[in-house]
Amino acid sequence: MYSIGHAAQLTGVPAATLRVWERRYGLVRPERSEGGYRLYDEHALQVLRAMSALVAAGWAPRTAAAHLLAGAEAFDGPRPAAPSDPPAASTPWDTAALAQGAVDLDREAVSAALDTAFASTDLEQVLDDWLMPSLERVGSWWRDGLVDVAGEHVVSAAVERRLGATLDAVPVPARGPLVAVGLARGSLHELGVLAFAVALRRLGVDVVYLGADLPPQSWVSLVRARPPAAVVIGAPMVTDVIAVRETVDALRAARPQLPVFVGGSAQDEVGHGTRTLGHAMRQASRTLVEELGAGAAPA
Repeated sequence: MYSIGHAAQLTGVPAATLRVWERRYGLVRPERSEGGYRLYDEHALQVLRAMSALVAAGWAPRTAAAHLLAGAEAFDGPRPAAPSDPPAASTPWDTAALAQGAVDLDREAVSAALDTAFASTDLEQVLDDWLMPSLERVGSWWRDGLVDVAGEHVVSAAVERRLGATLDAVPVPARGPLVAVGLARGSLHELGVLAFAVALRRLGVDVVYLGADLPPQSWVSLVRARPPAAVVIGAPMVTDVIAVRETVDALRAARPQLPVFVGGSAQDEVGHGTRTLGHAMRQASRTLVEELGAGAAPA
C-alpha cells in the first residue's frame, strides 16, 4: 500500500489532482489508515496511470474517468484490444496502425500509415478522427505494456516530422492575422498543439509556431517584436497548468489587451482570463478565426 505522496511519485500525478479525481469522479477509492490517511494499492495506481495517459492524450478528465470506470474490468493485463483503448471514430484509416508500428519498432509501417491518412483532402478530419485517436491508442498500449518507450518515440518523432512538414507546406498568408502558438516552460507534449497550428494556418492564419518548453520571457519577447492578434498556449497535462498561468501573467503584464487562448486536456484548469478552445481541431481552429474576425487585433 502507498501513501498519497508515494502514489503521486509513482504515477506522476500531483497529490492535489489525485484528490480531485477521487472527489469529482470517484475514479479510485483508496483505503484509509488508522490515522485516516489515504492508502493506494497497485490496482489503484494502474487506474491512475491510465487516467493520466488519457488526459495527456487529449481526453477531458470527466470523459476519461467515465470511460475507465465503465471498463474497469479491463485492467487484468495487457492485450492489443484492451477496452482501455479510446473508442475509434468511423474513418477509412486504421487507428491501430501507429500503435502496431510502435510495437514492432517499424518506422516504415508508421510512415506508410501517415502517408495513407495524410493523403486525404480533408486534413482536419485526419487530425480529429485519425491522428488524435491513433496517438491515444499508442498511449493506451504503452500503458498496458505492449509498447516500449522506444516504440513510442518512433511514432512521436515520425508524427512530429510529418506535422512540421505539413505546416511548412502551407503558404504563409500575406494578409492573414498573426497568431503565436506553442507550449509553456517545461511543457513537452507538443503533437496536439503542432497539429492545431497546421489546422490554423490552413484557414489563412499567419502562424508563428514556437514549439515546446518556452519560458515566459521568450513569449513576451515574441509579442513585443511581432505583435500578434492572439496567442495560443497548449495545456496538455494538469502538471502544465502552473507554467501556463505564469506565461499568461507575463503576457498580460506586457500586453494587457492581448487575447490569450488555451487548448489541450487541461485547458479548463488554467483560468486567468484565458479563452478555451475545446478539444476538436476543426472546431477549435474555426472558433479562433471567428474570434479574430470579430475584431481581435494586436495589442
